[in-house]
Amino acid sequence: MKTRPLNRPAGAALALAVLLVPTAVAATSVSAHAGVVVPNLTVLVGNETHSMSVEGQRFLPGDVTIDAGDTVTWQANSTEIHTVSFIDGGVAQATPPAFNPTDPTQLTPQGGGTMTAHTYFNSGLLTTASSFPPIPVPVVHSYTLKFPDPGNYTYYCLIHGGMMRGVVHVQAASSPYPYSQSDLDADAAFQSAAINADGRALLATAHAASTNHKVFTGADDGVAMTMRFSKAKVVIHKGDTVRFLNTMSMGAPHTITFGTVPTGPALFAPVGDRTNFRGKDLHSGIIGPGGKFKVTFNKVGRFHYVCALHHDMGMKGLVVVKP
Repeated sequence: MKTRPLNRPAGAALALAVLLVPTAVAATSVSAHAGVVVPNLTVLVGNETHSMSVEGQRFLPGDVTIDAGDTVTWQANSTEIHTVSFIDGGVAQATPPAFNPTDPTQLTPQGGGTMTAHTYFNSGLLTTASSFPPIPVPVVHSYTLKFPDPGNYTYYCLIHGGMMRGVVHVQAASSPYPYSQSDLDADAAFQSAAINADGRALLATAHAASTNHKVFTGADDGVAMTMRFSKAKVVIHKGDTVRFLNTMSMGAPHTITFGTVPTGPALFAPVGDRTNFRGKDLHSGIIGPGGKFKVTFNKVGRFHYVCALHHDMGMKGLVVVKP
């Protein structure tokens, strides 16, 4: 069975969810690859467009099958940070733990390199970047785990919650593999293209809904995230108010930050007077999904701002205030 990307309007998340069901398993029979030796499989973690304006919220692919004794390597595939986290030895969770950027057990590798029952395993922060300045801890680019025992092991990205979930199916040693690495790579490429198309549609939807006085702080639908303010430049008059809205987001936090960009715990603390902004430092703190931040501009000038979490991906904006 060969499938192709759908040309769909923005917001049709259900259609895309169907589209993103892993295709390599369905497309390749067990007998087609009987005897293939796959001692280690590689799964891509996230994806992004070349400009980093769209970031994917998927493991690519999400489900893989290996033999007992084999290993899986998760390879960072985006600038956005992710984790590979097995809770209680890979037991499926009704609700995975909430991400806590002050918890070192969520930010750094935990559990060793061999899966064992009722043990917490965590990759640490996976990214293609050399660092993630908002959270000043070492990052990793890949994570490898060995699975000695048959079973089904569920894992999550702690940062993006239940929307970013995967399963490692471990069958008995010497069982025929249902697909090869090349099958997985093809499936990952197919899904990446669909995610990027979804993100570009989100960008267009957010831009169309924006005005000079209403800016959306990105958008996400559980599949793709947009790392752009919906209007990169707005032009207003002195005394006007701009509303920054994170109402197109299911899970991605952002900030509105003029001036000094905070890191670590300082990300959570608002700075400045948003009711009478005249330049200098102004920071919203973390704006979660559904959050809003209004700023009244009482000085003529050009004021640049960023999302402190994602400015390295190009999430920057400009407010031009006229008399």
